[in-house]
Amino acid sequence: MSNKPVALIVGGGSGIGADAARKLSDTGYDVAVMSSSGKGEALGNELGGLGFTGSNLVVADLEKFVSTSLDKFGRIDGVVNCTGHGPKGPVMEISDEDWHLGMDYYLMNVVRMTRLVLPVMQKQKSGSIVNISTFAAFEPDADFPTSAIFRAALAGYTKLFTDKYAAEGVRMNNLLPGFINSLPEKEDRLARIPAGRYADVRELSDTVAFFIGKESSYIMGQNIRVDGGLTASV
Repeated sequence: MSNKPVALIVGGGSGIGADAARKLSDTGYDVAVMSSSGKGEALGNELGGLGFTGSNLVVADLEKFVSTSLDKFGRIDGVVNCTGHGPKGPVMEISDEDWHLGMDYYLMNVVRMTRLVLPVMQKQKSGSIVNISTFAAFEPDADFPTSAIFRAALAGYTKLFTDKYAAEGVRMNNLLPGFINSLPEKEDRLARIPAGRYADVRELSDTVAFFIGKESSYIMGQNIRVDGGLTASV
């Protein structure tokens, strides 16, 4: 059992998820890291926590990840939900099957994981869930159609969830990143960013750590842009 706070990172094999796992470990968390590639398992073990190989599209894998984490640590204080890239293409050329797959990638991944950890957090009377969303959730981008559409739905889910469970000490927020320097820079995208650069991944993981921790305890049900000013909404 752990005397430290415990964070589970789903989709933590690379990118924001992996760096969030490192950041949370550095700031005193025991971490459990899951990914489908095997990189999350290696990272979790490297950080002295728990590593697990499985897919967030498979309910049985999520169930096993949560139960194994509970067996090892005895508690769950935070969850970070990341995901890979779902179906793309011109909006009218996406098949029914790919729309459903997009929903699994970008919405149901959070719904399913939340079902599993909510009873634990309710018993503890505390817990923070942070979902990595997209800048395109409220200003849809044709390059990321299924992501934009289902993460707009995720915003609605997050608000409804928080309205119901905040009084029990359980909260949820979404982080909306812009373009990250783990991706190749494209001049047309760079020109859209008032900051004049892509984000460093640590700028996202620092924000994840803030929203997982008690420092943000009165922030809930929100969609926080971490995009260098990319989106135009005020």
